[in-house]
Amino acid sequence: MSGEVLSQSEIDALLSALSTGEMDADELKKEQSEKKIRVYDFKRALRFSKDQIRSLTRIHENFARLLTTFFSAQLRTYVQITVASADQIPYEEFIRSIPKMTILNVFEVQPLDGRILMEVNPNIAYAMLDRLLGGRGSSVNKIDNLTEIETKIMSNTFERAIENLREAWAALCEIDPMLTDFEVNPQFLQMVSPNETVVVISLNTVIGETSGMINICIPHVVLEPIIPKLSVHYQMQSEKKEREPEKMALIEKSIQRADVQISCELGSSDISIQDFLMLDVGDVIELNQKIDQPLILKIGEIPKFIGQPGKTNKKLAIQVLDTLKGVHSYDER
Repeated sequence: MSGEVLSQSEIDALLSALSTGEMDADELKKEQSEKKIRVYDFKRALRFSKDQIRSLTRIHENFARLLTTFFSAQLRTYVQITVASADQIPYEEFIRSIPKMTILNVFEVQPLDGRILMEVNPNIAYAMLDRLLGGRGSSVNKIDNLTEIETKIMSNTFERAIENLREAWAALCEIDPMLTDFEVNPQFLQMVSPNETVVVISLNTVIGETSGMINICIPHVVLEPIIPKLSVHYQMQSEKKEREPEKMALIEKSIQRADVQISCELGSSDISIQDFLMLDVGDVIELNQKIDQPLILKIGEIPKFIGQPGKTNKKLAIQVLDTLKGVHSYDER
């Protein structure tokens, strides 16, 4: 027991053994009190703390919500994606745990080193394909002989889906995910060494009446540069970095060169359709703006200044008199 967390199946088995008398509660307490030696497997080196795993779980819970929205719109059917678990295991163990024939999407996440893997269970992949081709979303397990059209449709779909990872990771790191490889056999895929620690986030996926798993495999080498950002202490720190004066000057200079549209409305009027159809050259339309009232200048669509009309160099012009007060509460209606 010594601080280890039991799975639900282990808890059920323990309760069953106690109730049937196969295990004595007193002996169990005595066994717990005795000092034990805990075996450490160097092949399963734990390189991420529980705090960091929790942070990754929260990030991918957001990713799961984004995927739910994306696939719901693409497939036009009921889709529900949630995080089932997040574990750190050797890469070799992950490869052995997935089906021999499955959908494997390999992505680069520049500027980070290494690649990440998104494994999609065949049941889910074919349900998506069936919906995209106009079917009801039924699954066919023939993943070993994908046609070129099926391969192209699937790779394009998952390439667009992984774009949601950019938004999910935004608070952690700015990444540019790009599909680099599409495989169906894990044995042909060697991203890292077999003993390399990877974080596997399993997403429980339901599409219509079909369910399965989507696994995100992230090697340690990818996360290594940003591991400090996974700490709660890093996320909670309130210090704000001040911008360098050179960068501020460069941004200000770029803004000053930007073109903006300025417009001035002389007034407005309501007339009937009949009067409008009978308008002719020389007719006068009375506006609701008095000649001695200041005009409003708009920057884009936002009222910003007060001015008066006039002429300069024989051209119509408007002179800025003051900044419009209470711009935030101005109602353009």
